[in-house]
Amino acid sequence: MSAMEEFENQFGILSAEITSKINQVPNLSGAEKKNLCNLTERQIDEAKELLEQMELEVHSMSQSDKQKYTTRVKSYKTELGRLEKDLKKAKLNFRDEAMREELFSLEDPRNSEDQRTRLLDNTEKLERTSRKLDAGYRMAVESEQMGQDIMDNLHRDRDKIQRSRNRLKDTDAYLGQSSRVLSAMMRRIIQNRFLLFIIAFVLLSVIILTFYFVFRGR
Repeated sequence: MSAMEEFENQFGILSAEITSKINQVPNLSGAEKKNLCNLTERQIDEAKELLEQMELEVHSMSQSDKQKYTTRVKSYKTELGRLEKDLKKAKLNFRDEAMREELFSLEDPRNSEDQRTRLLDNTEKLERTSRKLDAGYRMAVESEQMGQDIMDNLHRDRDKIQRSRNRLKDTDAYLGQSSRVLSAMMRRIIQNRFLLFIIAFVLLSVIILTFYFVFRGR
């Protein structure tokens, strides 16, 4: 197994563990949830270091393999970015829950109805804020996906333009070669015509001289 394959296997295992921990976060509370979030952050840092090692390995590859593995590393970065955002979202929900618990912990049976109303209002505000943040997070994810699609399209267009340039260079080289061949052919045609004129002139001169001497002898 090559070094790159080993890195990819490690990243696959690490990303699966990160995904599993993020999915567990909503089911926990208090210190247990906080510890799990911290552990997941450390694993995300490990995944980032692993991606850096992958990039170094890609730089040492041949040109044919470099393009393929560069695309893979980009997809791994996108996946890790998504996991990092999912963890931030889970931590944000954790902070909202902690604030709600703190508000309700202040409640005392002796408090007035006004205090209860204020606490409920604050809770509703927190929920509305959480919904707005969720909507903003979804918009950010969609914008990131659109940006990634645009970058992929630009990359493909750049490859097409590069191939077209190479074909134009080849065509230009062929045209130059054809032009040189045609020029050589024209020079030969001109030379042949010049020789024909000389031969015709010589033949005509011989004929004239022949007739001259024939008539002179009579």
